[in-house]
Amino acid sequence: MIKVLIADDQMMVREGFSVLLGAMPDIEVVGEAVNGIEAVAKVRELRPDVVLMDIRMPELNGIEATREIVAADEGAKVLVLTTFDLDEYVYQALRAGASGFLLKDASARQLADGVRVVASGEALLAPSVTRRLITEFSKLSEIPKLSAVQLYHSSASPGAGAYGELTDRETEVLVLIAQGLSNAEIAERLVVAESTIKTHVSRVLVKLGLRDRTQAAVFAYEARLVTPG
Repeated sequence: MIKVLIADDQMMVREGFSVLLGAMPDIEVVGEAVNGIEAVAKVRELRPDVVLMDIRMPELNGIEATREIVAADEGAKVLVLTTFDLDEYVYQALRAGASGFLLKDASARQLADGVRVVASGEALLAPSVTRRLITEFSKLSEIPKLSAVQLYHSSASPGAGAYGELTDRETEVLVLIAQGLSNAEIAERLVVAESTIKTHVSRVLVKLGLRDRTQAAVFAYEARLVTPG
């Protein structure tokens, strides 16, 4: 069973998602939180696999709550909930460590599938929406985007010094991750076994010091390995 915590300050949203997810045979809603502070506390208490996190909440917003949950390394993956697919705060949440985002008007199937994808360790990166969001709002990041060369030489940057350690194939895999492709799609594109791609992805994350595929995608955009288009 995939254990889920729902964090949203609107009771109707919490109850609606709880009913939808509770009807799934492989998902269990273990708790709800009305703000970021409560979300952080309940992650420690209930140890969910996935947290459905609203961004705009009182006391502690979803971005800061996500940052604290990821820093605590409790094993919970954060799936951000938003009303708009180009919400400027979603990019900040992805940089804070969220594993992806989902629109609040998602269908029951999309909601359940999103939870399953994130719980499995994949990132919820739909090319049609998330790639556009990352490219658009990376421009608004408080950290200037750096070229690959600058990123390699700057000791102040995430993954500093690690970019140069990637092999050509690992760099290629990183770019395809940022374009929203799954392991199976990358394997098909590069004509190799999916298990080989999983190994490449793991090595990319270790070498760059990143938590998951979402952070890898953000890294690729900030390093300008992937450009808008």
